This record gives sequence, structure tokens and C-alpha cells, in this order.
Amino acid sequence: MPPGTEHDFEAFARASQRRLYRTAYLLCGNADGARDLTQTTLAKLFQHWRRVSAADHPEAYARTVLTRTFLAERRRRLRDLLAHTHADPPPVPEHAELRVTLLAALAALPPRARAMVVLRYWEDLSTETVAQLLRCSEGTVKSQCSRALAKLRTQLGEAHIYATES
Repeated sequence: MPPGTEHDFEAFARASQRRLYRTAYLLCGNADGARDLTQTTLAKLFQHWRRVSAADHPEAYARTVLTRTFLAERRRRLRDLLAHTHADPPPVPEHAELRVTLLAALAALPPRARAMVVLRYWEDLSTETVAQLLRCSEGTVKSQCSRALAKLRTQLGEAHIYATES
């Protein structure tokens, strides 16, 4: 790396680490996974810092790396799980009797749908931007988000009413 670029990366990492961690936490649903995902993302960004620093929007580049790393790890884990075990799926909790937190409800969504919901509604990205990040059509983003939100509303029961009331 040319002199000074390491310092530039350090400044970028310090400035964006908290935001990356928050997004990673929503994707992973736990602090350990979020820390690992954030560190993996920063390591990948460091490896390709010349390309990242030349990008028009390094924050968007970092978010793309974070999201794609999350999805790749989920696919890898699922593939390993299916290859090595035949475990029964965990029992579905009684949703009428429990107040399910948002993280628990997000964790119940498939990884790709969870990524779409987090990017679309937490990160407040446009449908077009989410489609580009996840390499799919805008129609796919709209339909997957719609289905995911319907599932979240069902899981949360009346809890979603409190979130929409002012």
C-alpha cells in the first residue's frame, strides 16, 4: 500500500465501525455474530482498500460487503448443517402467549429476507439500491419485503400496533 493509505483506512474504519456493527447486529441477531461479521467486513475492506477508497461511496461499498458476507456465511452454515445433520426444526413458540421481540422475529426470517428488511427499512435504502446490493430485481425486493413484513406482523401480534402509534 502507498504511504498514508493505511492511515486513511484506519480513519474510515473508526468512523464507520459503529454503523456497520448496528447493521450486522440486526442481521445476525446477536452481539458475537455481529462483532465477527463487522471484523470480517473490515478485514475484506482492508484487503481491497485501494478499490474501496476509489469508490464514490465507500460507506455503501462497506454495507454491500457486510451484507454479502452475511449471506455467504449463512449459505455456508446451512450447507454444512444439511450435510452433517438431520435435526428436526426447532418448535415454533406460542406466539399468542409471548411478546416476541423484534430481534427474535427478525431471526425467524430467512437470511435473504432479513437482509432485505434490514436494508430497506432500517438502513432506509431504496428498493433499487437493495436490489443492486443483493443482485436481484426490484420486484423481488418488493415481494420479499412484503412477505417478510406480513410474517413479522403475524409473529409480533399486537406488538406492532405500539410501534405505529404516536
